[in-house]
Amino acid sequence: MQTSVTPTHCPYCALQCGMNLTSVPDRDGGGIGVEVTERTDFPVNRGALCGKGRTAPALLSSRVRLTTPLVRTDGVLRPAGWDEALDRIAEGLSRTRTEHGPDACGVFGGGGLTNEKAYALGKFARVVLGTSQIDYNGRFCMSSAAAGGIRAFGLDRGLPFPLEDVPKAGCVILVGSNLAETMPPALRYLTELRENGGKLIVVDPRRTRTAEQADLHLAPRPGTDLALALGLLHLVVAEGRTDEAYIRERTSGWEEARAAAMAHWPEYVERITGVSVPQLRETVRMFCEPEAAMVLTARGPEQQSKGTDTVGAWINLCLATGRPGRPFSGYGCLTGQGNGQGGREHGQKADQLPGYRKLDDPAARRHVAEVWGVDPDTLPGPGRSAYELLDALGTDIRALLLMASNPVVSAPRAAHVEERLRSLGFLAVADVVLSETAELADVVLPVTQWAEETGTTTSLEGRVLLRRQALTPPEGIRSDLHVLRELADRLGVEKGFPTDPEEVFEELRRASAGGPADYSGITYRRLAEEDGVFWPCPLDGSAGPAGSAGSAGEGGEGAVVHPGTPRLFLDRFATADGRARFVAVNHRPLAEEPDAEYPVLLTTGRVVSQYQSGAQTRRVDELNAAAPGPFVELHPRLAERLGAVEGEPLAVVSRRGRAVAPARITTAIRPDTVFMPFHWPGEGRANTLTNPALDPTSRMPEFKACAVRVERVG
Repeated sequence: MQTSVTPTHCPYCALQCGMNLTSVPDRDGGGIGVEVTERTDFPVNRGALCGKGRTAPALLSSRVRLTTPLVRTDGVLRPAGWDEALDRIAEGLSRTRTEHGPDACGVFGGGGLTNEKAYALGKFARVVLGTSQIDYNGRFCMSSAAAGGIRAFGLDRGLPFPLEDVPKAGCVILVGSNLAETMPPALRYLTELRENGGKLIVVDPRRTRTAEQADLHLAPRPGTDLALALGLLHLVVAEGRTDEAYIRERTSGWEEARAAAMAHWPEYVERITGVSVPQLRETVRMFCEPEAAMVLTARGPEQQSKGTDTVGAWINLCLATGRPGRPFSGYGCLTGQGNGQGGREHGQKADQLPGYRKLDDPAARRHVAEVWGVDPDTLPGPGRSAYELLDALGTDIRALLLMASNPVVSAPRAAHVEERLRSLGFLAVADVVLSETAELADVVLPVTQWAEETGTTTSLEGRVLLRRQALTPPEGIRSDLHVLRELADRLGVEKGFPTDPEEVFEELRRASAGGPADYSGITYRRLAEEDGVFWPCPLDGSAGPAGSAGSAGEGGEGAVVHPGTPRLFLDRFATADGRARFVAVNHRPLAEEPDAEYPVLLTTGRVVSQYQSGAQTRRVDELNAAAPGPFVELHPRLAERLGAVEGEPLAVVSRRGRAVAPARITTAIRPDTVFMPFHWPGEGRANTLTNPALDPTSRMPEFKACAVRVERVG
């Protein structure tokens, strides 16, 4: 066998680590398989991979994946041919649309879909089905950070600077992120930060593996990050540490934001958060003394019913000290899902069109409609957000096409969402594995995986990357693009849905041109030759919404090729006047505070060896050996009060349900809080408990804190 090596990227988180796939004999069927080998030339991970990345080829095995379409007959899923399965889906969607109208058909996507698939899915919903009811699981990831970024800067890109800038800062405040377990290869940037003399402050209710690396660990009560940020800004003002020249020249709205912060004096914030006044003062000193500093947020402050305001408060802290738009400084969000950034930029979010255009903007509708060859008046308006869409299943929405998502495990109030899915008149799922959601479907389609297809993703840095096909997919498995083309054809739209990903990307380029997320200057050739290209990247080399002009290069003699925009906001912000906007915000309590019946707070998160709903990683033996099941983490004082014993089952009960898992007793968590990872279904499903209360702006559910009681079992 002749060995081949394909450079590509990991299928999991938003780091999109570089890796090589080397051909090897396939142990399952005697054909050709792949194994992961180091790719040291990619700058983000420089060859390093976590266990999930190293074991990713295990998912390519026919032992764990779907290998044939399934259709439900007499209540049981049975193998079927592709034509029968596609005909069933087309008939179910068509019948629903005829009987109840186009908005009775829903579409639910995923942050793991490539840009090409996300683009095609959004186009399919709006052009073929004519429905407004489309959203995706990325709404559960960083929608609050996106809303906060747009409100302050006029643009949402997870990190407005590359990760390589992080070690060059003098101080980084990491809020609600456990990088050591969620993105292990990224931990090196924090290690290098400290080796360079920079300081790391970690804000987390738990003393995680990441918090153990910190110079200062703040452990606030869950749901109080907003008050914490306001208290820090109060001290910045009181101690005369504001950058008055920056505020005057590059921002607006400071007076109102300052007044709001001054109502949150240190002792008041200490009572709310549990973070002591000396710790607050030390945080301000460490953050303000260096010339360059950053705040990076993740799901902790964002997955709250006040997540947008919480992000806004941390941005206000950065603006008041003159950080955004300066070298090695500013605010950034650590996106979670592999294509969580690109997935929302190109049309599978309820209120957006490709290029991060707004669906209710007439000019945006005209531009995209022209690319699609349709009348802009035929495009539906904005639809429901993710949880609201799931909550409407079986009532307003009668049929659902779902791709690359597993809401039975990942959605808040998951038992209710499962019941809603069961109540549908028709459910079709396209996925790699038979997930807990796919098990409920009327039709299940087996689709290609990362190593079996070519496509682009956009990392947490805003770096557009090319994943290359390394394997021919097994017989009987087809791509999501093929599925959408076949369904469009059966539903009367014979053109506009190519199956070649590069052809789809070429259309995406045109559709995004001139939008906030402008990909028009990016080509597959460039992506193959470079280490990715940062958007915005206009075709003509002109400055993007917050970028700089390009230089002569590919595109013909004398053409100007934009190099991409690794660092945003150096000259101006992406607002009408070029200024960043302070937003006045005030602390408010959780949607559900503890009381006598539910006296403890639950917070949720991930562990290093599992990923998201676990639909893929729970099928990898090595990862299951490291993280075999759910647990309830609690402090020894709470354990003593309950009579709980290490390893024995505990029941965690909220107003929405009950979950049972073994006790894990540790001083790494606050005594008033318990933690559960959310990767597992069944009786240990953490999202049975979580609160779907929504942020009024981002529509993000309050995953990160809800009131519970904890009981011994039996």
